[in-house]
Amino acid sequence: MQKLSEAQAKEYWKRNRSLMIRLMAIWFIVSFGFGIIGVDLLNTVQVGGYKLGFWFAQQGSIFVFIGLIFYYVVAMARLDREFGVEED
Repeated sequence: MQKLSEAQAKEYWKRNRSLMIRLMAIWFIVSFGFGIIGVDLLNTVQVGGYKLGFWFAQQGSIFVFIGLIFYYVVAMARLDREFGVEED
């Protein structure tokens, strides 16, 4: 593991924050937007006998959150390799 210069460290954390903000925005849109605000619109569609708005509120947002966690792990591993700070 190498030590980053101050400029490299700032760029690393800038990109890390940017990734987290984007993923949190997606999570917010799916959980709050689809599960609460857009539930009436989504309830016009049925998936497996359940209204889509209900599905997003009960399960969809959880599945999306788990997917975002896995994506974050992969993206951070790539970023760590790029900056030479990956775990051994």
